[in-house]
Amino acid sequence: MYQYLATMGLRTACFIGAYFFDGWLRWVCVALAVVLPYIAVVIVNAVRPPDPAEGITPVDSRQHRLESGR
Repeated sequence: MYQYLATMGLRTACFIGAYFFDGWLRWVCVALAVVLPYIAVVIVNAVRPPDPAEGITPVDSRQHRLESGR
């Protein structure tokens, strides 16, 4: 979550920079503002693959209902 917020903060800074800068620096800011949301989503959705050593433990349906409040 912090990485996503940092990336979106940088994107906001790029929009502000695009307003104040001129020339090639403006276009770099605009390009980053367009690309950063994609990068942020990819970072957020990057999930560590499951560790096969941990294994899968079965859940008792009665216990699951108790924990979920049903």
